Amino acid sequence: MLNFLSRSLLTLALGLVATASLSIAQSKVGIINLQKAVLDTAEIKKAQNELEAKFKPKTDKIDALNKELADIQNKLQTMAGKLTQQAEQEMQATGARKQREMTRLSEDVQADVDRERNEVLQRAATRMQEVVKKLAEASGLDVVVDVSNTVFFKPALEISKDATTAYDKAYPVGK
Repeated sequence: MLNFLSRSLLTLALGLVATASLSIAQSKVGIINLQKAVLDTAEIKKAQNELEAKFKPKTDKIDALNKELADIQNKLQTMAGKLTQQAEQEMQATGARKQREMTRLSEDVQADVDRERNEVLQRAATRMQEVVKKLAEASGLDVVVDVSNTVFFKPALEISKDATTAYDKAYPVGK
């Protein structure tokens, strides 16, 4: 009787494994490079251009301050021993003031750019997830996996371009 029970359990286990492998084999999988798909959208490209234009005056000011600092350092090095102690101290004080101004401006610009970029990327990522869900449903995919978590896949499974195209269609950007 124990032998019969063991065979029955073994048969049942083999049947479950076979059924599980059949259902897995029938699943349709899509692979997406979500980061690339989002960054390739027209919305993100437009937002990047707008950010660059918006912060260009401040980055130009940072570049000008950087050039002024380089000029001051160059004068201090080339005129070493030729300047009065007071003139040298004034140049060093001017350089320190410009360095603080440049550092403060750089930090402010970086914080503003990061904040605005993150807002745009979060909105786009949320929208992209909706688009991918609709694309997967329309394509009959059972699961979509991000390429960063995938060890191997056939290129035919990748839907990144399709997702970007569907995103641009769903969220058109005015030029």
